Amino acid sequence: MEATRPLRVAVIPGDGIGIEVVDAALPILIEAARSEGVELRVTELDWGGDRLLRTGEAMPVDAIDVLRQHDAVFLGAVGHADLAPDVSVWTLTLRLRKELGLYANVRPIRVWKGIDAVVTGAEGSDVVIVRENTEGEYTGIGGRVHAGLPDEIATDVVVHSRRAIERVARYAFDLARARGDRLTLATKSNVMPGYRLWDEIVLALGREEFPDVAVETNFVDALGARLVQRPTTLGVVLAGNMFGDILSDVAAPLAGGLGMAPSANVAPGDATPGVYEPVHGSAPDIAGRGIANPIASILSGAMLLRDSGLETAAARIEEAVAVALLQDEGRTPDIGGRGTTASVARTVDAALRATSTLS
Repeated sequence: MEATRPLRVAVIPGDGIGIEVVDAALPILIEAARSEGVELRVTELDWGGDRLLRTGEAMPVDAIDVLRQHDAVFLGAVGHADLAPDVSVWTLTLRLRKELGLYANVRPIRVWKGIDAVVTGAEGSDVVIVRENTEGEYTGIGGRVHAGLPDEIATDVVVHSRRAIERVARYAFDLARARGDRLTLATKSNVMPGYRLWDEIVLALGREEFPDVAVETNFVDALGARLVQRPTTLGVVLAGNMFGDILSDVAAPLAGGLGMAPSANVAPGDATPGVYEPVHGSAPDIAGRGIANPIASILSGAMLLRDSGLETAAARIEEAVAVALLQDEGRTPDIGGRGTTASVARTVDAALRATSTLS
């Protein structure tokens, strides 16, 4: 991408606090990109629960074509208070991931100064969980029969394909190599044949294509305990869809909670726009109160800029977040501060502009 070309970003605030954190984060992204001479050209889309209730569709029929006209998608949160959780997820979030082919979900977990550690000895932890994003337990294949009867049955079909495992594993290996880290595979191959396939493919890739990257397998239950007890022993964690979903939420308190957890849904090597979103949900219980933590959204924006080639802009945002977290007004109550959504955004923005001036 040429530095002078505008960066076209589709913005989907979504539901609940998604609207608030996007409003807080977006000006910071715009300023960081501007400091590198790049215009952030925003298209705001009203997709989500309100639209579903109003029109019967969370997003229009041509939604994927619309998104493909952009370089990236910035998403707030999904989950409308008047809709069942599965409706919100399957009509927007999972549709975007599957129809855009965003096979890698990337969730960095970093311990920040200024936030009381929930785990002794976790200081300095910097883990990235790479989750296969299109198959596994979340294929949507299955259902229920004999509803309400004593013999009612529910099934969920788990799918693991060689193609999907290989492509996400290559991405995780490349990331581990770039970071100088070990790759740890979350598995359950002691009881599930699908995960034996994961073990075989990942270990073979390590031997044949990435001999310089240390690789290990770890049963997912033991890995969950390791994330909590010894997070500094981990670098890049590779996991299937459900295991990655669970492990990243288990690890989120290391960074201060879900309000500090950014993510990216990407298809490396493809021109498809990635979807960047905070891990937290729409939190209808605090929506409209002005206390939602915008840091996860801001950090998701930094991931968007980095993947768009704006490394310096992304690094400046992360530095500004680190500065803001040392101040009471730069932390919302969920991470021990007195700040509001707006005050945190102002504090990060001020730190960002200070670093831009110094540079």
